[in-house]
Amino acid sequence: MINMNIINIKTVLTGLISIILVLIASGCATNTQQPSASATASDSTTRAEASLIQDYSQSLADTDRGQNQSENVAVERIHYLPQNAPGDIELLVDTFESNAYARTGHTQYSQDLQSPAIDKLSSNHSTVIDLSFLNDSNINIAPKDLWDRIRQGLKLDYSHPRIKGDLKWYREHQAYLDRVVDRATPYLHYIVSEAERRGIPTEIALLPIVESAFQPFAYSHGRAAGIWQFIPGTGKMYGLKQNWWYDGRRDIYASTDAAFRYLSSLNKQFNNDWLLALAAYNSGGGTVRKAIRRNKRKNKPTDFWSLHLPKETRGYVPKLLAISSIVANPAKYNIKLKSIPDTAYLEKVHFEGQIDLALAAELAGITQNDIYRYNPAFNRWATDPNGPNFLLVPIENVDQFSEKLAKLPPQKRTKWKKHRIRNGETLGQIARRYKTTPSVIRQVNKFRGNNIRAGRDLIIPVAVKQFSTYTQTADYRKKNIQNTKRKGTKVSYRVKTGDTFWDLSRKYGVSVRQLAKWNSMAPRDPLKRGQRLTIWSKKGKSRNAISRAAPPSNEITRKINYVVRKGDSLARIASKFSVTISQLRRWNRLPKNKYLQPGQRIKLFIDITRQSG
Repeated sequence: MINMNIINIKTVLTGLISIILVLIASGCATNTQQPSASATASDSTTRAEASLIQDYSQSLADTDRGQNQSENVAVERIHYLPQNAPGDIELLVDTFESNAYARTGHTQYSQDLQSPAIDKLSSNHSTVIDLSFLNDSNINIAPKDLWDRIRQGLKLDYSHPRIKGDLKWYREHQAYLDRVVDRATPYLHYIVSEAERRGIPTEIALLPIVESAFQPFAYSHGRAAGIWQFIPGTGKMYGLKQNWWYDGRRDIYASTDAAFRYLSSLNKQFNNDWLLALAAYNSGGGTVRKAIRRNKRKNKPTDFWSLHLPKETRGYVPKLLAISSIVANPAKYNIKLKSIPDTAYLEKVHFEGQIDLALAAELAGITQNDIYRYNPAFNRWATDPNGPNFLLVPIENVDQFSEKLAKLPPQKRTKWKKHRIRNGETLGQIARRYKTTPSVIRQVNKFRGNNIRAGRDLIIPVAVKQFSTYTQTADYRKKNIQNTKRKGTKVSYRVKTGDTFWDLSRKYGVSVRQLAKWNSMAPRDPLKRGQRLTIWSKKGKSRNAISRAAPPSNEITRKINYVVRKGDSLARIASKFSVTISQLRRWNRLPKNKYLQPGQRIKLFIDITRQSG
């Protein structure tokens, strides 16, 4: 038992943190810079419209404050480093995060605490702190880098012969491991810290290498997304919000929390057997329990290596063990792991309302690609107006970002556009045009329902820059995948009512999985009427592809001049004459944002064999 004059280490650290926080609170001051003018509202905005913008931004801010007050986001990390002189330590407070703290920036303190200083502090706070019992024998040596820290927490057994094949593959693919380490660098420190905090073996922090190779935008044929590859249902079960603006399955912090809660639950279900928990994470708890029951009936062992599991699962666990074995001793396998510093890479910066991600990147002094790389959950040009209301920013950029953001009012964190409603327009069409949602337009303009009146002006939050510059949004990533050159004849297909992946795959001579992959989808994703699909047909040019590429052959076609009537639309005319809207636009050089007018003349090239009486 420690003498009453000597306080246990936890009490000492708690006291020191309290003292440091008092010093931070009394001495904190920030310098701010003028914000960019690119996010201001239009000069033509009226006083009433400016009031709508102000009210909307304030309502979001009020909601954020209400949510944040109920959150407990304090994080304390203390590292102890032995000093040359016995009994002395260096106390390094890496991170201390709270709601108010995160909103006002961050400060890092590194202070040598010598005995006289301790005495001075203790006299001021009427607490005697004796650190003489702290010596090199009971202080952990700091790891050299993050890999070294991971090695200290490895707990699983890598001796099974079934991991040899994976070890051989990784040994032969050093370049692949280099790419994975580069992708993992911003995220891995946080993941390892969370694993340690929860008492989870650090091997589990390496699981995203197997799941996604640390690609934050990974999307599998099974509809799994993010570095932890959550399917939609399991993601929702563990609180991962998924909507048009935001997909929590790709949120590094939220998905890591969900993955560790899920894995810990599975580990408890399978009597603290991490290999069975990992197998269940891959194939489902029911699959593993069924395999265990089958072996019990046959009086066979029920460990992972003895179970008959799906082929993918039988290979899944050995891959992780092989990776872990390499991390434990890379030199043994003649592999070099790029060093990752054992320091936090990213930090949360909280804000109120919605912010344009291009503007956020500009304020932080980083590229657009990087702001999406660190915050891959955001699908569009801006953050979700309904939260989460924070961004992950490299620690060295946090002060700059926080200072500039503090000078930028919530209503100036997006650009605002005035739109006059035209005849025939719907709220959904307007929302799609400005890359937003009907609910946001309703919320800003303070009305309910979908009924809108021609001639009315709407105020709409829009992107600061051209949409084409947001190259990491969900739409742009999908477009890149669709435009990737592949074998076969490229067909652009518009989905019709009743179409299925199966029917289209048979029609064009491709597999369902290929068809889904070419369009950044999974085979079970629903098709929507009017949706555009890219198909690389193995059957040569189809009639559908030819009809979209050029006017039909003159032997069976006729050119007609059509006079637009009241109520006509491109879709109605295209349907009437069995042609496509894109053909009508091309033949008449009609821009996408121009509407037909009664009395207007347009030309068509119609296939007479496809016209009905």
